[in-house]
Amino acid sequence: MDIRFATEQDAAALLAIYEKYIPTTVTFETEVPTVADFAGRIWDITAVYPYLLLEEDGRAIGYAYAHRARDRAAYDWYAELSVYLDPACTGQGLGKTLYGLLMDLLTMQGVRTAMGCVTLPNPASEALHASLGFRLAGVSYKAGYKNGAWQDVGWFEKPLGSYDAPPAPLLPMRALDSAAVAELLARAL
Repeated sequence: MDIRFATEQDAAALLAIYEKYIPTTVTFETEVPTVADFAGRIWDITAVYPYLLLEEDGRAIGYAYAHRARDRAAYDWYAELSVYLDPACTGQGLGKTLYGLLMDLLTMQGVRTAMGCVTLPNPASEALHASLGFRLAGVSYKAGYKNGAWQDVGWFEKPLGSYDAPPAPLLPMRALDSAAVAELLARAL
């Protein structure tokens, strides 16, 4: 297995994974995006944040990314994480590996708090967040309507850095030390 950074050229392969979740409550999206729309999402996110692709024998089996959690400038150091695995590859610790790598990269960027959004109940995702030291920060009850029912959403948070001093400006991925990033990727699996 290999982990590398995704590009917009990976959109079709990643969308093939994501579309398996559209019928579920894991995502609140109800229509499969086009490949072009998905490529645009990757392009937008990678301007600042990490977007990781997990491959096995050259085939995409999972991906994870971080993105800005809120629009206002004061939220620059608060990022939301997402991970999607081919359903045949779940339960092997791969989501934990990708999430851990994302948090390492976000820490290098200067992000202070990581956040995960989970439709409840979702025992596997709740356990993943707990195992990585996230705490339940709150629940939005009946936050969305999908699959014939109102769905609750849990918000999980984890500190990634100190809050003792004002933060430096957030570093985009391209500004990070490439050798340090390469080392993180190499030892991730």
